[in-house]
Amino acid sequence: MSQQTSVLYDVPGPRQRRITLVGSLVATVVLLVGAYFLVYRPLDAKGQFSMELWGPLIDPSNENFSLVWDRIGVGLKNTLTAAALAIVSSLVVGTLLAVLRIQLKSLTRRRFTGLAAPLAYLLRGLSVLLSAVTRVCVEVFRGLPVVITIFFAARGFPEFGVSFDTLWYLVIGLTIYNSVVIAEILRSGMEGLPGGQAEAASAIGLSPSQTTRMILLPQAFRIMLPALISQLVVVLKDTSLGFIISYEETLNIGKQIIGVLDNPIQVYVVIAVMFILVNYSLSKLAQYVQRRLSRGRKTAGTPAQNPPPAALASQSESNGASP
Repeated sequence: MSQQTSVLYDVPGPRQRRITLVGSLVATVVLLVGAYFLVYRPLDAKGQFSMELWGPLIDPSNENFSLVWDRIGVGLKNTLTAAALAIVSSLVVGTLLAVLRIQLKSLTRRRFTGLAAPLAYLLRGLSVLLSAVTRVCVEVFRGLPVVITIFFAARGFPEFGVSFDTLWYLVIGLTIYNSVVIAEILRSGMEGLPGGQAEAASAIGLSPSQTTRMILLPQAFRIMLPALISQLVVVLKDTSLGFIISYEETLNIGKQIIGVLDNPIQVYVVIAVMFILVNYSLSKLAQYVQRRLSRGRKTAGTPAQNPPPAALASQSESNGASP
């Protein structure tokens, strides 16, 4: 391992480490000085650090503190609810769509031998048609901005006499977009696996659906987990687009608070910190799941070790001594 590392990467010597340390210190000082002169001083000159603006957010004795945080709590709850529902539905629909596209692609290559010629041609034509339809749907919905899918979900369903709560319009709009993106992530993960795995599964008698469900899909989830987590973070952030249908998520409630207190910088800083903390927690959860999956795969692939000869000898002696 160390030999491979030395070939791929030269370990820096003392002089290079000193240069790196000095360069990092200089860059840090430059950034701090720039932040002081370009950010802190202009904001301080305009009174943006006064307690009149920050008090409703950080001072419990302020008369508006409890009201502001009650409203922010409602917005955060609505944001997390919409994000959780959209994440679950996007994962379910995206997984099913990915499996469907893989199955349809395998059916388009199947000859349907053993069936009558007209029926075989009909099945192949139907497979090709469904594969083309699903591909067009994926390309269309993936190319649309999320705000348009949310808008048409909120405007389209009432036109057909179907009405939901505002929350569900947001969830449907987010699901339409993110499910096709997740489907493409999983499909590319399954198609990127070595072809020998599908061939080996077919050789032992597994059907194409069993091969996809038991062999390809679990590996695609493990391989594409970083991309999936990035997309789930996007789902959480896209809940802020609920303002176009008057959904009271965190950002929309932040705008209401700004309209009353006139402190946009302070409110948006607090909301940004909240989003960063939630997204960071989601990323850490994903890293934990990825480590557990990798650990389980390594444990499953480790052969059982035989007990040492001394343990076998002691065990045989104890068995012989027992009545």
